[in-house]
Amino acid sequence: MMLSMRTTRERLVLALAASVLAVAACGDDDSDDAAAATEAPPPVTAPTASTVTRTDATTGAATGTGGEDDAASFPVTIEHKYGSTTIEEQPERVVSVGFADQDAILALGVVPVGIRDWYGNQPNAVWPWAQDELGDAATEVLSASELNYEQIRALDPDVIVGLTSGMTEEEYGTLSQIAPTVPQSDEYIDYGVPWQVVQTTIGQALGKAAEAEQLVAETEALLAEIAAAHPDWEGKELAIAYEFDGQIGAYASSDGRPRLMSALGFVTPQEYDDLAGDLFFSTFSWEEVSRLDKDLLMWISSDEEIVESIKANPLREQLTASREGREIFLGQLEAGAFSFASVLSIPFLMDSLVPKIEAAMDADPATSVPD
Repeated sequence: MMLSMRTTRERLVLALAASVLAVAACGDDDSDDAAAATEAPPPVTAPTASTVTRTDATTGAATGTGGEDDAASFPVTIEHKYGSTTIEEQPERVVSVGFADQDAILALGVVPVGIRDWYGNQPNAVWPWAQDELGDAATEVLSASELNYEQIRALDPDVIVGLTSGMTEEEYGTLSQIAPTVPQSDEYIDYGVPWQVVQTTIGQALGKAAEAEQLVAETEALLAEIAAAHPDWEGKELAIAYEFDGQIGAYASSDGRPRLMSALGFVTPQEYDDLAGDLFFSTFSWEEVSRLDKDLLMWISSDEEIVESIKANPLREQLTASREGREIFLGQLEAGAFSFASVLSIPFLMDSLVPKIEAAMDADPATSVPD
């Protein structure tokens, strides 16, 4: 059984989640407007004892947070937006149906037997920053646009992980009949779970909680070091922008990309959250391009034709940020690493992104931003 074809709104959501690259889906319904105000996103924290607990194997009573990194930490119960999932034993065969969950799984030394593709035509649906963790292992690639339940069942999974999948309750119900399934909690919007929560939740599910927490701590330390070295970035407004189907827009603060940049001191303008409503992105026309005129403007696209279209649009010349060189265009690998926002992709991204931000924010329009 396959999932039904997606609506235009779902296509837009998935495309924007994937750095403005369509992910092989179609539909005829009109896109919904998203203009309602939204509250600030929840704080970035790891799951607490109220969301992930260990259960005594004989009595069924909750006994703690399941921090031991071995089979003794099981059974583990993880609460989520559709209820709770109990994993009785440490899983060996893991299927990743989230669009970016494979990074968090591979970082823990586990190779999934199935990985859902996202975009980019990468071997085994694994990008360069995670290839060392994959090694020579082969894994079955699942479709980006449709889940084939028979294909997943044939992989005989012990657990199905989908924190970045945006799965519906119906999809969760079907997957749960195959194996214990872990979707996201209801604390965050779809596709808006912080990378720290993705990593620590998957660590709990795989019996590697301490290792996951260490990976998060190391990555947060890297970001804190970069922020400390650039105190002038603190409080600067950042527009992370895109172009899609002739319209432009910016990501809201609930999206992983602005959230990642907030760790470096940048802030997302409130207007983007107001326009986004319950989505992770806002959309407007080129005639409203002035909405993007912030302290730093960052364009996200892996399609060179779209990049050239943006650069050639005469309306872009209205932007002070563009004229003063406070504008950055990310290449395919950078856009991918930004979109995955994992403990593996973040260090990869920072190596090239930090010099670009430094050049853009040096108050000298003559300074060229590195390609």
